[in-house]
Amino acid sequence: MKFESRAVTFRIQSMKLGTGSGMLTADHRIDWKSSRAKSHSNGLSKIVVLLLTLIAILFLVPSATNAQVAGGSIIGTVRGENGSVMPGVHISVSDATSGTVRTTTTDADGLYNAPNLPPGRYDMTISAPGFVTQEWSAVALIAGVERSINAVMRVGDPAQVVRMLAPSAPVSETSPAVSGNVNASTVRDTPLNGRDWAQLATLQAGVTGVQTGSASEGGNVGRGFGAAISISGARPDQNSYRLDGISINDYSNGAPGSVLGDNLGIDAVEQVSVLGSNYPAEYGRTSGGVINAVTRAGKNAFHGTAYEFLRNSALDARNFFDGPTIPPFKRNQFGGSAGLPIQTDRTFIFGDYEGLRQSLGVTTVNTVPSAAARSGQLSSGAIGVDPSVGRFLAAFYPLPNGPSLGNGDTGIFTFAGQQVTTENYFTIRVDHQFSKRDGISGTFMRDNSMTVLPGTFNELLTNIVSARQVASIQQQHIFSPTILNAVRVGFSRAVGISGGVSKVSNPLMFDPSYAFEPGGLAGSIENLPGVTKFGGAPSTQGLLPSSRSLFWNSFQGGEDYDRPYSALMSRTTSGCINT
Repeated sequence: MKFESRAVTFRIQSMKLGTGSGMLTADHRIDWKSSRAKSHSNGLSKIVVLLLTLIAILFLVPSATNAQVAGGSIIGTVRGENGSVMPGVHISVSDATSGTVRTTTTDADGLYNAPNLPPGRYDMTISAPGFVTQEWSAVALIAGVERSINAVMRVGDPAQVVRMLAPSAPVSETSPAVSGNVNASTVRDTPLNGRDWAQLATLQAGVTGVQTGSASEGGNVGRGFGAAISISGARPDQNSYRLDGISINDYSNGAPGSVLGDNLGIDAVEQVSVLGSNYPAEYGRTSGGVINAVTRAGKNAFHGTAYEFLRNSALDARNFFDGPTIPPFKRNQFGGSAGLPIQTDRTFIFGDYEGLRQSLGVTTVNTVPSAAARSGQLSSGAIGVDPSVGRFLAAFYPLPNGPSLGNGDTGIFTFAGQQVTTENYFTIRVDHQFSKRDGISGTFMRDNSMTVLPGTFNELLTNIVSARQVASIQQQHIFSPTILNAVRVGFSRAVGISGGVSKVSNPLMFDPSYAFEPGGLAGSIENLPGVTKFGGAPSTQGLLPSSRSLFWNSFQGGEDYDRPYSALMSRTTSGCINT
């Protein structure tokens, strides 16, 4: 069956990058948004007019594309025993766990299509007057994949039923795309360090992890917190991550993730699919791979989980730089999920919460001036030391507690500090079936995490913050067995903040007598060969000079309209507005 589709997509994205601004309070965020809205009111009016004009143009211009949906499709051909195609055959696809039923009929060429079905296992019935009825069971459907079921009808009594088990189809049978899928049981049963569902992508061929800086030390704030992966040799920032059809890439166009680089909520994920190359053009927006996750929905039967996972340092090996005692490590991951019907066969809800509490002991190694060097007794000879320099070093540079380096002018100072991480993840999904023709579903996800870690010389505690929100709504209407329309809107927000200060352990940092300029606080020491830099005192607002604040807001929407058409067209129209 061939389709003409009218696909309308638009995206509004806003991004704010800042340095030296650190963590903002809720009030500051509101003030920033208010002032931005006032100063750009005229610009926003123009954008709204442009957006409405663009949508009107796109609706008037028909374009062909496979609907860019979060679900999958069942397609096929029905023939008679003599090989001739059979038009008008009734096809019924049902999900017994939720009561969802989709009906369609074959066209003049004997082709049928049941698009935009949620991932899962379906039963399919094929019937026609004067022919034996066929029932196909366990038809596994994957997100973003077309499943092909071809049938040959035998003449006989329609009351007679032939039952068949659908063959397994791990990849698309109608697309040349290089793809892979992780089903629901694998998603929940695979042991993953940190319970990160994005790690499941590495189970597919052509997917490799990329080693980058440590998120817990702020090395990933600029490029994003998520664990970077390469798909089919592409760069990590060329990949597209989608949750229920909504892009969830962060402000750097990188992988989503918390401060630890993980994506919690694995109990709320139904399927994870990876498209590596040769995928259809409707996916767009990426030259790398596509990682597509679909959230779980409630069913007619109650199902839920409750759990807690504990990891500690009881069996850890000693690090080369550790002292006599291994720094303590403890991680608790706990939570629960539940899905149930609010109204049988009509309304369903599913919710998931997962919390993470981690205290990771890390040995920090620094290079500091020796006691002799501070008094001017260098290995190359004696020199004079300004009293203010000696006073500054005594206040902020501890004496070595480890071996001397080189000629003895510097030494090693080590200490074991705790990096404490708190994360709270929450997802809720609601599905409602108004009738057999109308349905709506909505998903909301929120993930807040923060890591508090010691400063260079344990003089203060800094923090790194990551916050993510995703919301999506999809409405679907079936006009006839051959016409379906789906509308989807979504919002994604990613925030990365580093350089906030939780606690100052050395009160001398706020002593203005250690400032390098009038009115300031303790200055910083940087680019001194052979000596670890000192970042200086935080500002009066509790921010380090190196603090950064990054915000990303993405508004997305799309409309997919499918109906039979007698000619094959290949044309996609889309619009994008960035603010």
